[in-house]
Amino acid sequence: MSSPTKGNIFIISAASGTGKTTLVSRLLQSRSDIRVSVSHTTRAPRTGEEHGRHYYFVDAARFEALIREQAFLEHAKVFDNYYGTSFESINSLRDQGYDVILEIDIQGAEQVRRVLPDACSIFILPPSFQVLADRLTGRGTDSPEVINKRLSKARSEIEQAFSFDYIVVNNDLLEAEADLLAIIKAQRLKQSAQHAFIENLLAQP
Repeated sequence: MSSPTKGNIFIISAASGTGKTTLVSRLLQSRSDIRVSVSHTTRAPRTGEEHGRHYYFVDAARFEALIREQAFLEHAKVFDNYYGTSFESINSLRDQGYDVILEIDIQGAEQVRRVLPDACSIFILPPSFQVLADRLTGRGTDSPEVINKRLSKARSEIEQAFSFDYIVVNNDLLEAEADLLAIIKAQRLKQSAQHAFIENLLAQP
């Protein structure tokens, strides 16, 4: 019995409020062959979060030891807490044939592209800044001042979209989900992804 084809890596980034997390959640519900990489973090678990499912929760000393061991594909310190994606967690899933989604910020995406230039990068855009503002306001969780800061940051984040392989505009949730699946399928059909299959086919008598 042949081993499974090694899975692909998909980087998915977006400005806050664009719907990235919702889209990724929908992909996981509809596809059994896709997984999201579980990151390490030093922040405390929130209510309902489980170690190994939502994050690998470790203390700062352990995280810094992993940095020294070069265990992370990418890592960053955000508001006094570390966040990082380990090589082990990604490779374990890829070796089982799963495609792996890295749902990470712009800074993390840049680090991953430097280390893994073959990773497929996707940026999610809002249809307009007005729609983005309406979505952030509709959450009802932030003050007008915080929303304005998020919108200002979103503009600088969206400027980085030119560095990504694919752009998906999240105007309609179902259409954006279909676009993401089309990109994933296209990546799987690339010659480089089918290399082992071609070789096995040619080896047949």
